[in-house]
Order: sequence, then C-alpha cells, then structure tokens
Amino acid sequence: MTLKKTDKIWHNGKLINWDEANIHVVAHVVSYGSAVFEGIRCYKTPQGPAVFRLREHMERLRNSAHIYRMDYAYSIEETCQAALELIRANHMDACYIRPIVLRGYGDAGVNPYNCPIEVYMACWDWGRYLGEEAIRNGVDVCVSSWNRSAPNTLPQMSKAAANYMNSQLIRMEAMANGYVEGIALDVNGYVSEGSGENVFVVHHGKVFTPPLANCVLPGITRDTMMEICNDMGIAVAEQMIPREMLYIADEVFFAGTAVEITPVRSIDRVKVGNGARGPITKQLQDEFYALVGGVKEDRRGWLTPVHAGVTAPVGVR
Repeated sequence: MTLKKTDKIWHNGKLINWDEANIHVVAHVVSYGSAVFEGIRCYKTPQGPAVFRLREHMERLRNSAHIYRMDYAYSIEETCQAALELIRANHMDACYIRPIVLRGYGDAGVNPYNCPIEVYMACWDWGRYLGEEAIRNGVDVCVSSWNRSAPNTLPQMSKAAANYMNSQLIRMEAMANGYVEGIALDVNGYVSEGSGENVFVVHHGKVFTPPLANCVLPGITRDTMMEICNDMGIAVAEQMIPREMLYIADEVFFAGTAVEITPVRSIDRVKVGNGARGPITKQLQDEFYALVGGVKEDRRGWLTPVHAGVTAPVGVR
C-alpha cells in the first residue's frame, strides 16, 4: 500500500506543504524514537465528513506525551480544531489523521531536554488496513514468538513510536510465515494484543478482552466495542486470557482505528469457530459501521463534523 500524499500538513500551528514537512537526520527522534502519535479516522457520512472520537484521541495523545515528559504548547481543544482545519484544507471527505509529537533537532545525547518538542499532523486517504475482504471473511493470524514489553520497561499506555519496533517484529514475523497478523502474549504468557490492534475473544456468548495490565494500549475502538456490547445487551468483560483460549474460542476479532473491526478466522492454522466471521462479530461490525457512517443517531457525540462550527485556525490569534 503506497501512501497517498495530500496538499497540507499542520506543523506547530501553521499549515505547510506536504513536501516541506521534514526533520533533520540528527533530530532526537531519529536516533532515540522519541515520539508519540495517534491514529484517527474521519468518515464520510450523509451529513458530511466527521471525525470519530476526536477528543478522546487527542486526550490520549496528551497522556502519551505526558508520560514521556513531552508536554507541548497546544490544548486538547486546539489540537482538535487543528485536525478539522487540516481536513478542510485538504478537501477530504474521509481520511486517516496522524498527529505526532516528537523531539527535534537540538542535542545528540540520550538526554532529551535540550531538544525542542514539535507537533505535526498529517492526513491522507487510507482504506481497509488489512484489506476489504478481511472485514467480511476474516484473517489468518499466528501467536507471535515476540512478547509485548514487560511492565516497567516501555509503558504500553503511551502510544509511543518506540513501542512499534516491537510491533514491527510481530508483523514481519507473521507475514514471513504466511499470516496476515500476529497476536503477542505478555511476559507471563497471557494474551496481550496484535501488532497494532486490540484483541477480543467470544466464548459461550460472552465477549472478553485483556485488561490494560496485560501490556495493552487503551484503545479507543476497544472502548467503543465495550460500550456497544453494553448497549446491545452482550456480556463483555476485561479478563486475563490464556493462549489456549484463543483456540477454543467461538469467535475472535481485532479492534482498532486502522483495522476497525476485523474477524480472525484461524490462529496458528487452527480454525476459530466455524472458520468464518461469527454472528456476534457481525452484530458489532454492523452497529459500529452504522454509527461511524452517520446512519444511526450519534447519541454519545462520538462524531465531530468537519464543517460545523468553523473557528479561526490554530496559531491565528
């Protein structure tokens, strides 16, 4: 999948041209991975483009940065407005939004304090992360030989760039062995998450997902799935999940901003349930896509219209 560039990128309060969004090769982030980021989706709806759970994503971005002492100058409201401004500037009906907070060019040592903190935000057209067919038919995955980081090493509650070196190993190993994705275990052998998505297991009509203590990113789509389950009267719980539960589950699915809701049809060549998308997964998919697509009433205010309440661009005072 080739990245489709757009016209503008938001940088420290100003819109700049896509090709001008550069960092120096000795910026702190290049050598030390000192960046945190978000992945957010804007959906095309009958009422116009709308961003899904924008504020919650920007809150998580601020929390991620705060854990790494990367407090930046913009408020949550300002970064939300910047995202809307960016989408409008690029004339997007639907897109993926990537805010990044990074440590830039300053000092060359591990100590980051002399390096400026910069905020970028880009958006582009990005379809189904694991392919359109995956949404309907599911994907074949494996349990990775790479574990998620142990507690008190790299904080998994921060969506930090450095954490995704581990994710790359998980994904590359899976693909090299003929799978679409990998599921990582934590250091104690319990199910953690995929390389870039949360994991849900359906067993005897109940939905389970690992708790945050199993080195899990607090996913926005993860939270959405739990809310939707409660709304639909489907029992849902955070529970430690041993590896073998994956093989005897009735259904397994991924949830994340990129993958959205993707069924898993086999794990380690072991068929999950009947080897196809299960009924509860489909129920949750249908409800999710109806909500993000603006077909169902947005009772929780999860959708932020791109063109409603246009304010002055961030950085213009």
